[in-house]
Amino acid sequence: MNTATLARSPAQPEVRRSGFCYRNIANAVSILGILPLPFLLMSGGYQYVIPLMIYNNIMDDLDGVLAMKLGIRSEFGSILDNVCDALAHSIFVMVIAMHHGVLCGALSIVAILAIVLRVVSRLLPDSMPALGSSTNELVRHLLFIILLAELYEFDATIFLLAAFILHAFTMLAPLPMPYLLRSMTRSAGAVAMINLALISAWLLPMSTVAIAAGFFATYMFSFVAAALRWIVPPNPPSIPGGQIP
Repeated sequence: MNTATLARSPAQPEVRRSGFCYRNIANAVSILGILPLPFLLMSGGYQYVIPLMIYNNIMDDLDGVLAMKLGIRSEFGSILDNVCDALAHSIFVMVIAMHHGVLCGALSIVAILAIVLRVVSRLLPDSMPALGSSTNELVRHLLFIILLAELYEFDATIFLLAAFILHAFTMLAPLPMPYLLRSMTRSAGAVAMINLALISAWLLPMSTVAIAAGFFATYMFSFVAAALRWIVPPNPPSIPGGQIP
């Protein structure tokens, strides 16, 4: 290695980091996550809904992990990710609901409206800290409902309606829900385990019930705990001696 090469070596990572392709790796993943979704709108497209829901969840998690690990997080990337989420999750809700009848399709409007309102609220510069459940949580629950309905051969409509209504509330209500499985995952390895669990629930029917129960139970526990805290706020700390602040 000559002197000229040594002189250029320290600058090479910076060149790569400042390149257009490098800066937009996570953004490309966000876009790739929604590219196959038009297949759902084709005749017979509903048969692809489960693998596409899992694929979209993986890509949605992957773009965030890449942005953090590569140091390429940006305001544009955050907005793009939220817009892709609103589009993808609204399509999933619409396709699943219409497959289960007119009533389910009509009530899905409530969930779609909640998705749009939540995503828009996240884009406001003075938005409040993220509270309530994410739009991804709704999609994961729809996935489990469909998987369980196929496994045990029951009509999923009533459960889908309940999910639309309940999630519409928890997506918009200012309730802290910190005990959701996905919310508690911080490392890239933990995020990968969540997605492997979704794949396992799809491909290994013997694991579907246990995995679905984990997601449903943590959601309901978070909801009940947050609702109780909202209805009965914790008492303010007492001041010794009865002094008035």
